[in-house]
Formats: sequence, structure tokens, C-alpha cells
Amino acid sequence: MDKIHLKAPKNWINDPNGFIYYKGKYHLFYQHFPYEPRWGTMHWGHAVSDDLVSWEHKDIALFPSKSADRNGCFSGSAVEHDGKMYIYYTGVRYLTENPEDIHTCPGDNFASSQMMLISDDGEKFDNMNRKFTAVEPIKDTAVGSYSDTRDPKVWRGKNAWYMVLGSRSGRKGRLLFYKSADLKNWEYVNFTTRGDLGFMWECPDYFEVDGARVLIFSPMGISDVGYQNLSVCMTVDFDEEQCEMKLPDKYEMLDCGLDLYAPQSTTDAAGRRVMVAWARMPEPDERGRNGMFCIPRVVSVKNSHIFFSVHPNIEKKFSRRISDINAADKAGYRVSLDINDGERVDIGGYIISRAGKKIRADRTNVFRGHGEIKTEFETPEINGGIHLDIYVDENLIETYINGGEYVLSNVVYDLGKYVRADGKCEIFTLAKGEENEKI
Repeated sequence: MDKIHLKAPKNWINDPNGFIYYKGKYHLFYQHFPYEPRWGTMHWGHAVSDDLVSWEHKDIALFPSKSADRNGCFSGSAVEHDGKMYIYYTGVRYLTENPEDIHTCPGDNFASSQMMLISDDGEKFDNMNRKFTAVEPIKDTAVGSYSDTRDPKVWRGKNAWYMVLGSRSGRKGRLLFYKSADLKNWEYVNFTTRGDLGFMWECPDYFEVDGARVLIFSPMGISDVGYQNLSVCMTVDFDEEQCEMKLPDKYEMLDCGLDLYAPQSTTDAAGRRVMVAWARMPEPDERGRNGMFCIPRVVSVKNSHIFFSVHPNIEKKFSRRISDINAADKAGYRVSLDINDGERVDIGGYIISRAGKKIRADRTNVFRGHGEIKTEFETPEINGGIHLDIYVDENLIETYINGGEYVLSNVVYDLGKYVRADGKCEIFTLAKGEENEKI
């Protein structure tokens, strides 16, 4: 049973998939290579929660079983229709295969199909008899890429079902939009692009919240320092009938720590928009697990700025005040403080400080041996006072600034067992009765 942060059950996980509130439970699927703590032939792992706090891993939901997905069941989404769960994902078939490692494809020479599987109850997934191809590999290069078209996100619009796919044309990323009346037959409608934002766009997610239209996606190749592939968000204009999307000139980073990737959202039981994302780990943890997810975050838009706040179900669990972090639950603890210019807090070697109107983080002391990945980060300028809520896990620290105005999250290793702050801080862990189950 995982609490707060959903982690790999064993070996490797990456993108969250099929995130959905379905028949009274939250289902979160994920990219999973069950054999080693490294990337490989993808399956869909499956976890279920009653409250977004405690997660139970289930059996593998999707595995390669058809010609079109023989080399992997890659990222996608899920929707409910007539009481059934409709899962959409990218199936990959290698056209050339590495004879020394069948889990890799030399030269990225593969075909990508958009596939679907229908489950009657969200518990049983018939990979042999209830899989279908929804969109064949794209052959028209004016539309998109035969290989690099993937990650279907499906939603119900006003008069039809819609699907958005990440793709590219040449060295420019783009999104492709499809429409369907029955969730089975899909028609290509339109595309959108912006030539200065990476060579391939992955994991698109579109939704409306607080009267705004929000787009989140992960463009590849937008940075030449550290991770080259990052996740961004923006408010857009979208004509649903024509599938015409206009992107703004500016965008925001999904997370100022730059470790999070491939975010996906759903609506919770109360109708809030909730997002999770993969925290990239350059090496496995001490138990041999590689990959975990951030705290589920509520998405809101205020004055055209996108906020990502800790989900209230999780926030209320951290209610037991402690003075010594050795008394914290294995699920971690929260450090809360107001921070003034020039002050800092040291969490086991991870340094958070304020410099003028910006919050900075430095993980140099708890991220040794990964020199190719950035260790220092900062937020944009923040007006007014600055309050921090810092959620600490043994391998992930998430700093929420002013209730989610900005978030700065970093993967760490070998944290020390202390908290030292220049100003006054409070430390909280899970309430009594919540701390008995080990993660």
C-alpha cells in the first residue's frame, strides 16, 4: 500500500495513464516495465484508491497481445461511457529490432497505432478479445508522423467525443485532433503547432476549468541544459467544432523543479480538476524501484495564471504536529513557514532559499553522481509575501508556494534526518491512525 506518493511496485514506471474516477474509485494506470528498473517494452500497471491518498497496486492491466502493440502498450487515457471503461493507448510495433535487446528499437524505426480496450468494470481487461485499433499509423506526412504520433487523450465535448494526439511534422511538434460519435470510429479534423517549441509534443491534455481552456503537454527538445524534454502549461483558445486551437505567445513551466514529466488530469468526486505527473529518477531507490508520481494536484486558474495546489484529501492528512522528523510517518512530512528575503531552510541537505521575489532550490548535496541533470532551480518573480508548504518524501520534495501559485519539485537521494530553518517553521506528519501501513 503506497501513501501520498504512488511509487513503482517494483522495477520501472514512467508516465501516468488512464487517470479516472470510475464507479466510486480512482484508477491510475502507468507505464510499467515489470522485469528490470529500466525503460523497456511497456505494459500498463494499475493502482486504485478510494481517496487519492492510499493506493493499492493491482495486476497488470494491459500487455502486448496484438500485432499493432507487440512491442509495447504506451501512454493514453480512459473515459467512462454507458458504465464501461474505454481505454485508449498507443500500440507500438518495431519495424527493426535489436537482436541483443528485443526491448529496444534501433533507429526508432517503428509504427504507432492508437488502440482501445473496453472493460466492463475497470477490474478485468481482456487483452485478447476486446482490443481494437482506433486510428491506424499516419501515412500522410503533411498530417503527422508514422512513428511519432502517440498518447491519445479522449474527452466528451458538447456534441461529440474528441481525441488529441501528440505528434510532429519534420522537426516541429504538433497536436492532432480527432472526432468521434461512438468512441470507435475516429475522423481526423485539424492540427495546431508552434514552431519554436520543440521537435515533438508528447502527452497532451486539454480541459476547461474556472472558465479557462487549459492545455498541458510535454515538448521534446526545448532545453539544452539538464533534461531536454520538459512539461509546460498554458491557457488557449479552442473552437471545438472545428478543432481549431490557438496557442499564446507565452507558456508556463508545469513545475519549476523541471523533474516532472508526462502529466495527466481527471476530475475527482467533487468535480475538481486533478493532475498527477511522473517524477523522473536517474537511478532506482534503495529497494530497486525506479519512478514515482507527485502528489495529486488541484488545477485552477486565477487572473490567467495556472495554479497547482495540494489536493485537500492529502492536505488534511498532514495534521499531526511534530518537533522531530524521526517521529514522522514513512509517508513523509510537511514543513510550513513564511520566508523572508535572504532566509533559507535546509531539509536534510536540500536547500530552499528566498532571493528577492524568487524562491530557489539547490539539491547539489543530495543528488551526487548525476552531473548531467540540473541541481539548482528558481521560480519566476512572486509579488507579495511568500508562504511555503514543503512535502518531503525520501526521494521527492515538493515545495508549494502560496498555495500552488508555483510549485518546485525535485527528486533527491540520501536525505539527512533534520530540518533547519532561519525563520520559524512548523512540521506536520500523518494523523494518528494513518501511519500504520508501510509504503
